[in-house]
Amino acid sequence: MAITLGPGGILIPYFNLLKFGLGGKQASGKQMYSWVHIEDTCRIIEWICDHKEISGTYNSSSPNPVTNEEFMRIFRKVTGHIVGLPAYKWMLQIGALLIGTELELVLKSRWVLPTRILETGFQFKHPLLEDALSDIINKVPRKQYHLF
Repeated sequence: MAITLGPGGILIPYFNLLKFGLGGKQASGKQMYSWVHIEDTCRIIEWICDHKEISGTYNSSSPNPVTNEEFMRIFRKVTGHIVGLPAYKWMLQIGALLIGTELELVLKSRWVLPTRILETGFQFKHPLLEDALSDIINKVPRKQYHLF
C-alpha cells in the first residue's frame, strides 16, 4: 500500500511544514513518491471483495506517482502557499534524530504502480495528485493548514 492520503494522518506533518515556510522539496526532491487517495484504497478493497474471480497480491497506489519535489509543489498550490523553502539532507538528519525516526523514510524512493488491479478493470476516482489533494483539502478544517 502506498502512502495513503486523507484528511489527517501523513498530511499533518506536511501542513506543519507549510506553517513554517518549509514546504519545499526534501533533499534532492527527485525521490519518487507513490501515493493513493484513501477513498481509492477503500474502493480497491471493496473491488477485490466483490470480484471473487481475482486473487493474489495487488498494489494499492495511484497510477501516477510523482517526485517529492512535484508532490510538495502541488501540495503548496492546493493549499494556497506560494513559498516553500527546501529541507536539505542535513536538516532532515537533525529532524529525524529529534523525532526518533529513520531518515530513509524521507530519502528513499517508492515507485509503485497498480498494474494488476487496473488489469481487472478497476478505475481510480482520484488518479491525479492535484485532484486528490484538492478533494482532501476541501475536507480539512482551515486551521490545520493556515498560519492564522
